[in-house]
Amino acid sequence: MTESVLARLLIVGPQGSGKGTQGARIAEALGIPAISTGDVFRANIAGGTELGLQVKAIIDAGDLVSDELTGAVVRDRLAQPDAANGFLLDGYPRNIAQVRDLDEFLAPRGEGLSAVIELDVPRDESIARLHQRAVDQGRADDTEEVIANRLAIYERETAPILDVYRARGIVDAVDGIGALDEVTERILGALAARSISV
Repeated sequence: MTESVLARLLIVGPQGSGKGTQGARIAEALGIPAISTGDVFRANIAGGTELGLQVKAIIDAGDLVSDELTGAVVRDRLAQPDAANGFLLDGYPRNIAQVRDLDEFLAPRGEGLSAVIELDVPRDESIARLHQRAVDQGRADDTEEVIANRLAIYERETAPILDVYRARGIVDAVDGIGALDEVTERILGALAARSISV
């Protein structure tokens, strides 16, 4: 019997790939917290906190929150007791500098990511999903210009982190097209192959 691996996961994919939805489903299935920087930021915006006010101006412009601010939020969240037995990160790290930041935080704790799930979705599908989400949720931040800007930032800054994690042999590319349950099953199957399971 193979010993099970602690689930310290990262889910990566362009906006509109379904990573938020799948991340929440996978985290729930594995009994670990889903730590989404977007959710943390949105909660602060809704609560009118100082962080929320800073973040709102940045997000409304379609830009990304600074590495320093994002890193501080994630480190604080990972230090909480419920993340001691595993976690799923969504939205961080999103560039090479943040990969180094996360490594520097995890290494002294004797930890590292056990797997990186890459949700593979074509660009035109991401755009179509984002347009639909804007209509369904009335999200003012999902304008055509903002969507194009976010996807360009993803391709330029976030996609390269996958090369770093591929070199470590921990990336599982999963087809993100299909019914929600189908995609979830594909991800759980890839994790089970690494002895990460429910």
